[in-house]
Amino acid sequence: MGGRAGGQTDRMAETNWAGNHTYRGRIERVRSVEHLQEVVAAAPRVRALGSRHSFTDLTDITDTDDGVLVSLVDLPTTVEVDAANRTARVTGHAAYGDVATRLQASGWALGNLASLPHISVAGAVATGTHGSGARNGSLATAVVSLDIVGPEGELRTVSRGDADFEGSVVALGAFGVVAAVTLEIEPTYDVRQDVYTGLSWEALADDIDTVTSSASSVSLFTRWADSGIEQVWLKSRIGETPAQLRGARVATSTLHMLEGGAVESVTQQGGVPGAWLDRLPHFRMEFTPSRGEELQSEYLLPRELALTAVERLRGLHDRLAPVLLVSELRAVAADRHWLSSSYGRDVVGVHFTWVRDPARVYAVLPAVEDALLPLGARPHWGKCFVAGVRELEPLYPRMADFRALRDRVDPDRVFGNAFLDRAIG
Repeated sequence: MGGRAGGQTDRMAETNWAGNHTYRGRIERVRSVEHLQEVVAAAPRVRALGSRHSFTDLTDITDTDDGVLVSLVDLPTTVEVDAANRTARVTGHAAYGDVATRLQASGWALGNLASLPHISVAGAVATGTHGSGARNGSLATAVVSLDIVGPEGELRTVSRGDADFEGSVVALGAFGVVAAVTLEIEPTYDVRQDVYTGLSWEALADDIDTVTSSASSVSLFTRWADSGIEQVWLKSRIGETPAQLRGARVATSTLHMLEGGAVESVTQQGGVPGAWLDRLPHFRMEFTPSRGEELQSEYLLPRELALTAVERLRGLHDRLAPVLLVSELRAVAADRHWLSSSYGRDVVGVHFTWVRDPARVYAVLPAVEDALLPLGARPHWGKCFVAGVRELEPLYPRMADFRALRDRVDPDRVFGNAFLDRAIG
């Protein structure tokens, strides 16, 4: 039905970035916001495709629906800086790397970035995606307002201070298609990246809070073996001094967190200063992000329980090892977005990069969730997990409020799908 709007329609089967999910719906590429409004108004079910970095059917339609997947790749990327208010209004489908490049050219910056600069702004915000840093919130915390195309094709703006704002930012696409996002910005700055190896479990346990706050952004990579934390990536703004890590060694060459990974794809290490956009991500924009032949999961739990989580996962080493490529631990500051994994509390995220073998990965996820969910761990919405609404609802104090807002904004579930049925109800 969305085809009545006259856009370019793709009926070929297409997959997500990892190649583990084939989209069920007809994909329609829209040329303008007005065209997007027409498509949404005409279709019975709609979901938006961004960078396709979700590892599940989060962005797909339900296979029984005659729905449309709208692709925004043909919309121009725009970055409109408002220097007086220190904000930038960007098109929702734009990749963070493209936005960052344009901001840097005009002397501006974002306060934080995720490990991949290739992900779309709207998609990352909607799933609570984050970077790292004990004082840094998720990417959603930079949002000032959203321009959303609703179920009747109407365009509305939700801004900070509005009653619906904190429920509308991390919203999983349940309220509409985000056409534009206004973000907080700041003057550009430089960052250095230092990598250490060989941090023991004992050194981590002695003072995990110091380790995870030892730079502006801290990533700890491990495979849960007795050898401990294999790599620590510290990203520090120039003027800050990264902490010395007891017993760890400074890396003498550029490292990739994945064994055999192409080191030319990672951002420069060795303490060499560079612009924020060239250091905060783990990967360079000009390279294909990480490895497509992988799956990912992540669980974010209260920071004070991080060591308990570490001990439980070390106990699962033998079960995880056959399917695990690497795990990453990062701290994230609390926020007030209802479905954010860091809603109301400072957290540590435990990330898993798996081999691309869904059957084997999903076979070990119940053990991971049995270990972590009782600690209050919340799964990353865009990655692989098995918990359903029964397990998730107790973890999100505002889940009922989110459902009530959804009932009001999209009562006919134009933006609904099977994923939301399982996770939200």
